[in-house]
Amino acid sequence: MNPKGFVAIEDADDLVRQVLERWLEEAGYWVTAGPGRSAVLVIVDVPSPRSAQARLEALQREYAAPLLVLSGRFRRGLAGSAEAARRLGVEMVLPKPFTRDELLSAVDEALGGDE
Repeated sequence: MNPKGFVAIEDADDLVRQVLERWLEEAGYWVTAGPGRSAVLVIVDVPSPRSAQARLEALQREYAAPLLVLSGRFRRGLAGSAEAARRLGVEMVLPKPFTRDELLSAVDEALGGDE
């Protein structure tokens, strides 16, 4: 299988991170750990989107890759998600909870839909 690229995951919850890693690896991505690694996408959990701007900006500088932001604070629905992504300056947001298919669809969309 040809890898689709490295995806970095920034999530403080070990169980969530492990599930995300498994889903992404099953879909053909490599999961990278730690800063300084090349990544095609960074998935980051933000407990409070209102106070996450500095962290998101630092991740954008560190990885120079699109960000997919996860949070239980987002509302479901495309219009709300698109507006939240625009306000945060990220590629896409995904409200929690989500399914494997929803995550992989969001990853595909965040990468421009060509994966």
